[in-house]
Amino acid sequence: MRLALAQINSVLGDFPANKTKILAAVARAVEHRCELVIFPEAALFGYHPVDLLERPSLVTEQEQVLRELHKALPTGVAVLVGAIVRNASKRGKGFWNAAVLLQRGTKQLVFAKQLLPTYDVFDESRHIEPGAVAKNIFKFKGRRILVTICEDIWAWPLKNNPWYSKHGENPLRKVRRGRVDLVVNLSASPYTHTKFTNRRLVTKATARHFRTPLVYVNMVGAQDELIFDGGSFALDRRGQVLAQCLRFSEDFKIFELDGATKPVRPLSEQPWENMRAALVLGIRDFLAKTGFKKVHLGLSGGIDSALVACLAVDALGPANVTGVLLPGPFTSRQSGSLAKQLATTLGIRLLEFSIAEEYERSVRELEKVYGRLAFSLVHENLQARLRGVFLMAVSNQESSLVLGTCNKSELAVGFGTLYGDLIGALLPIGDLLKTEVFALARHYNGQSEIIPQRIIERPPTAELRAGQVDQDSLPPYEDLDRIVNSMVRGLHAPKTPLEREILHKMMKSEFKRWQAPPILKVSDHAFGRGRRFPIAHRGNV
Repeated sequence: MRLALAQINSVLGDFPANKTKILAAVARAVEHRCELVIFPEAALFGYHPVDLLERPSLVTEQEQVLRELHKALPTGVAVLVGAIVRNASKRGKGFWNAAVLLQRGTKQLVFAKQLLPTYDVFDESRHIEPGAVAKNIFKFKGRRILVTICEDIWAWPLKNNPWYSKHGENPLRKVRRGRVDLVVNLSASPYTHTKFTNRRLVTKATARHFRTPLVYVNMVGAQDELIFDGGSFALDRRGQVLAQCLRFSEDFKIFELDGATKPVRPLSEQPWENMRAALVLGIRDFLAKTGFKKVHLGLSGGIDSALVACLAVDALGPANVTGVLLPGPFTSRQSGSLAKQLATTLGIRLLEFSIAEEYERSVRELEKVYGRLAFSLVHENLQARLRGVFLMAVSNQESSLVLGTCNKSELAVGFGTLYGDLIGALLPIGDLLKTEVFALARHYNGQSEIIPQRIIERPPTAELRAGQVDQDSLPPYEDLDRIVNSMVRGLHAPKTPLEREILHKMMKSEFKRWQAPPILKVSDHAFGRGRRFPIAHRGNV
């Protein structure tokens, strides 16, 4: 049997465009004499619709497009496509997250997902009913094929699989091994720096359990804060890789189920290159899927804005990226010089607006009411907010989105100004610790100096007061990042006085994170939708 792995980038809610993309992949599969084409989870609807499912008319529209897709298929080929469909029993919440088997001239077959994730960024059971994996078997070309969808294969109690404990039972154990000749998994599995390894673990366990080949087709692209990295593959019955799609881009791979083993295309094993590719994809799709073409950001001469500028240029091209230099009363000449040097190297436009005069005028207005003010946080945040005013003015003037430049370390302890440097449409590096920001910046400079070395070497500073550096207010970033990693990603309780201090700052600044822009998720536990801490509480955490 000849199969096609059609790894596509779907747009949530754009059913006609998704249908066109699906039909193009099917036509390509027919040219190569493929008999079965497999698409990712929710390929027709896009993933995940979340509360769009409160609008049943959208599901009705998608089902109409599904019927159009069915009628448009050529003869001689079958298609497994992910879609949101109505629960045939018409009970419960009304919808299934399903794989639909389409063949011209035959009735649709629907296979519903059983394990609905309700942890981290996922809340599928909010609108979706579980199916039963044990019922998801169909016969095709003399073979019995078991259809699973994403989470359905993640309940193996493996040492390095942290997700298995989320489920009470493994639904695959209810399927008799002798009944299955091939396992197929349609996924929309988001990227994290550990996820690809974990996917290989659970798919290998599945293939070995059934003693049969497995085909895993994953979505690629980004939706809001989630980045889907693709990397679809096929395994033999021992869990060895027989076919491999690219990561971070659409791809199409033909797999001969009974054919001779062919060389497998190697993937990048450089973690920082994969991180760069993920963030670039996240920025590119955020712009494309919201209908914008241009971005701008405050370019300060610091490491965070330098890295975001590099990522934006990789995602959109230099013509669509603008740096904005916003010197204030404490901005050093070196900061301006480094920002200009970076802009020249990247080939991006650089605008400059001084906030110094407006800052002085604002201070005078405050002192009319409060009298003479000693320099304080008021003065520091006033500068940051004036910068935000100019950045938003550029956004209105040029129909350009602001990219924020805050990192995870700063977000964790509230080291950022609400309505100042926390403004923006997207925080591309909001899930990177400061030490990771440095590591990715050094990766950019691996072959030639893109980010001026002085930006990487100089002590980080917000330059909101004379002689200020970040370490005046924060512990060394190596210590801070270790603590943040432990308490946010690892969910560990504080033990030392410094850890308790950091946790206290984290809890006090929760209101800022509620109002921060979406954060591109690249770790196993990011701030944002996957971390739902209350603002007002007295819990002993």
